Amino acid sequence: MGFWDNLKTEAKTQFIEIIQWLDESNDTLVYRFPVYNQEIKMGAQLTVRENQVALFINEGKAADLFGPGRYELTTQTIPILTALRGWKYGFQSPFKAEVYFFNTRLFTDLKWGTTNPVMMRDKDFGMIRLRAFGTYAMRIADPKEFFKTVVGTQGLTTTNDILGQLRSTIISRLSDAIASANIAALDMATKYDELGQAAIEQVGPEFAKYGLELSRFFVENVSLPEEVEAAIDQRTKLGVLGDRMQQYTQLQVADSIPVAAANPGGLAGAGAGLGAGFAIGGAMGNAFGGGFQQSGGAPPPPPPGGGSASAAPRWSLAIDGKTYGPYTDDALRAMVQSGQVTPSTQAWRPGAAGWAAVSEFPELGLSAPPPPPPPPPPK
Repeated sequence: MGFWDNLKTEAKTQFIEIIQWLDESNDTLVYRFPVYNQEIKMGAQLTVRENQVALFINEGKAADLFGPGRYELTTQTIPILTALRGWKYGFQSPFKAEVYFFNTRLFTDLKWGTTNPVMMRDKDFGMIRLRAFGTYAMRIADPKEFFKTVVGTQGLTTTNDILGQLRSTIISRLSDAIASANIAALDMATKYDELGQAAIEQVGPEFAKYGLELSRFFVENVSLPEEVEAAIDQRTKLGVLGDRMQQYTQLQVADSIPVAAANPGGLAGAGAGLGAGFAIGGAMGNAFGGGFQQSGGAPPPPPPGGGSASAAPRWSLAIDGKTYGPYTDDALRAMVQSGQVTPSTQAWRPGAAGWAAVSEFPELGLSAPPPPPPPPPPK
């Protein structure tokens, strides 16, 4: 055999003598060492770095697993592969096998979020819909299980290849986590840690089926539907007012003033808005037993013990052809003084001859003071 024949033979028998993975990426989970048609030399050096494990695959099945360290490949160091191949002790011939490196470091700041609202049952609001988002951290805990369930025949697997499936798993178990945590919707903002721990308990076993460990789970925000948030805002206002329906009605009317002022008619053209505020207050007053109603029904009797009639609701107002009330003297004076009701608004009380402007009832003290007398003649 000539020189060139020997050179060609050596080119055809290039054996792999060093197996290692220098990871320069930030998101690679699995890397398949490029063996292809080359053969691994018995006695080759295998280097596994920190946060790595190497797995030898024989005909698609997981065989020997190596943790961090430096190894010389012999029949003693790869016993599973030796048994599968039926090698005899001291086998020295080159062999073919697939080698996969797994990145076992902790992958952090992975995002999760609800694409659609999640239904849950709340003790305060009943059935409500929640949106939530946050981050989590995971790592490969069982490389053989991860290879069997995820990697398969893929040569390179990044976090993006599996994040979609993991996100779906999180959302499908999130409602169970919220239910098991038994946290009221109003208290969730202060219970994110408890909710995160409940999520780990519910979602963790699902991750384990892929050979992954859900190490951390953070809830950054839980938002309620707009209508529930509006109800909470109204409840807060009522708490500030002490649940007094009369003041609630004044608040409703006051809220409508900026809108009315922007109309061409100003406050004078805001009858409909003011009327709506009075109507809402009247309806809620009836619902809460506050004795606050439209004048279609009979007014309540005077309080027992000979109290003053002016302390009982007795004033009805006519706005845009509708009647609202009754209101107490103090409530009517407050609405006139704040500008919510004009002195020319038509009012009526029991015993009055008919409807008249608010300013015409002397007991309210809202009539204009008499003009001063003419000045004395000059001397």
